[in-house]
Amino acid sequence: MTESPQPPTPELKNLTIEGEISDRPTTPASVTLTEQFKAFAKFGDPKSDGKQITLSNSDKWMKQAKVIDGKKITTTDTGIYFKKLKSIKVGLVDYKKFLEDLAKNKKVEIEEIKTKLTNCGLPGHHGVGVVKNTSTVDRLTDASKFTGTHKERFDDTGKGKGIAGRKDLVDSSGYVSGYQNKDTFDKKAE
Repeated sequence: MTESPQPPTPELKNLTIEGEISDRPTTPASVTLTEQFKAFAKFGDPKSDGKQITLSNSDKWMKQAKVIDGKKITTTDTGIYFKKLKSIKVGLVDYKKFLEDLAKNKKVEIEEIKTKLTNCGLPGHHGVGVVKNTSTVDRLTDASKFTGTHKERFDDTGKGKGIAGRKDLVDSSGYVSGYQNKDTFDKKAE
């Protein structure tokens, strides 16, 4: 019997000839930990140069990479070991020491953490979907069901009255409040 051909290894699958433009997307493995560090260090901070990372950005990175799972490693753990470095922002060398300290104390392989951090993708907002307009939202925003002073803030169609609905405006017409025959004096005199 002859052996069936083996599938190509990942290295050979993405191999291109020099000068050839590949239409294959780059794999997450082509991104290094250093590049990811710079990307997450800059995330949300337009003034950052990407050389130092804060604890909050580190936690965002670890959550996206699923290193922080809420059971084995939590944000409290990362806070404790990050604060041992006695700095608000740390560079890549100190960050690697932080990862080693965290991995050693939480009994997790350092290479597993580094692999997850490297392969998690670029920083971004993940898991936020479209908000569905449910019957509960409809019920709570139906102005016809409002009571008390809130009822006064909207007209019969549900459109807001603006400042007139929020404040009692002074009637400076000269009549007492509650007078029914306003503006009828001239009509009776004729």
